[in-house]
Amino acid sequence: MDDEQAIALAAAEAQAAALRGEVPVGAVLVSAAGEVLAQSGNRILEKKDPTAHAEMEVIRAAATALGNERLIGTTLYVTLEPCTMCAGAVAMARIARVVFAAEDPKGGAVLHGPRFFEQPTCHHRPEIARAGDAAASGELLKAFFKARRT
Repeated sequence: MDDEQAIALAAAEAQAAALRGEVPVGAVLVSAAGEVLAQSGNRILEKKDPTAHAEMEVIRAAATALGNERLIGTTLYVTLEPCTMCAGAVAMARIARVVFAAEDPKGGAVLHGPRFFEQPTCHHRPEIARAGDAAASGELLKAFFKARRT
């Protein structure tokens, strides 16, 4: 599975999250062999859990499925730049790559804000890449929040 195929799965999860009334962010975790280990969208409202971000959901599911908290060699695909909490989980899980579509200047922690993986206290730094339709991911989020304000 290539980056564009995996980020398309994440985009489908973001759409499904929006239909559930969740902030439309989707994530997919793929093994080094290209196997989808887990995929999900945000489930914060559904689970009444502020940590149920799409990234956290797939990290938890993959760790459980593999019986290992270390997800070495995996790639996390997400429609939006991960926040600080999710970046911390990526480092703790030793995920090899993070690929995201849209930047998040307000809440992102990879290219924005704390730039988590650039900090000297960060013990694992994944490769960072971009894929997918950043504009479409951004528009989905903008439309979601605009609908809630009107």
